[in-house]
Amino acid sequence: MSSTQKPLYGVLLILCAGLLLASHDGFSKYLTHIYPLIMIIWLRYLVQTLTMIVLFFPKMRWTILRTQRPWLQLVRGVSLLSISLLFIGGLRYIPLAEATAVMFLAPLIVTVLSALFLHENISKGQWIAVIVGFLGVLFIVRPGGVLFTPAILLPVSASFCFAFYQLITRRLSSTDHAVTSNFLSGLFGVIVLTALLPGQYTLHVASIDLLFMLALGLLAMTAHILLSMALKYSTAATLAPFTYAQIIFAGVVGYLSFGQLPDALAMIGVLIISCSGLAVAYLQHHVQRESR
Repeated sequence: MSSTQKPLYGVLLILCAGLLLASHDGFSKYLTHIYPLIMIIWLRYLVQTLTMIVLFFPKMRWTILRTQRPWLQLVRGVSLLSISLLFIGGLRYIPLAEATAVMFLAPLIVTVLSALFLHENISKGQWIAVIVGFLGVLFIVRPGGVLFTPAILLPVSASFCFAFYQLITRRLSSTDHAVTSNFLSGLFGVIVLTALLPGQYTLHVASIDLLFMLALGLLAMTAHILLSMALKYSTAATLAPFTYAQIIFAGVVGYLSFGQLPDALAMIGVLIISCSGLAVAYLQHHVQRESR
């Protein structure tokens, strides 16, 4: 593969990952109207964990469990499980495109947390982009609007958990293998949700619904593998604009599956959040390039 093809390959991988994640969320939204939330997420984590054992244990053996920061891995597992419970729980009440757009507040929240806790230098332009991004949420969740309900707090809370998850993953990447981090987080989810499962498990599941549940784990795991592969071919700055294609995919899945489309003001909010996230990514890349 030539040097000019590599970035394009990374972009293709990131777009495929976004499509898989949007499909995952579409299946999740459908299932939450029929089955208990705990059961759905438990099966998702179980399938993901068992698949990772089949794929990676023969080569890695017990090193798949080796971590230099067990407590940080525990916090990462709590963050990931919180994201799943809050976001998928919110999809029962919130349209897919709007919920996905709210989740993309996470990069903006990461910028704020990096300044507050990691004492990273944040430019004035980045602060403006963050503020504008949060204002974009007001177009989606506006007083008198259909989404102005307590349920919107679920994806909003999930975006904060996602921001913590990204920061922790960044810290762990310097010491622990990516497969180890993903496996331990999935294993943590299986253990916790198995303890919560009694009384939440439905024995009678339609065959097509069972396939959807099994697909959740495979879609999520494949998407994360594609994300990791994409970073091998393209820089994070190059890929950042294309991650927002997931919002478009979510809108298409939401319309085709549930007949839901954002109204004009919500579309403006989605656009503002996307542009703000892109601005933060661009400015961060610019600052890093100048500091070299």
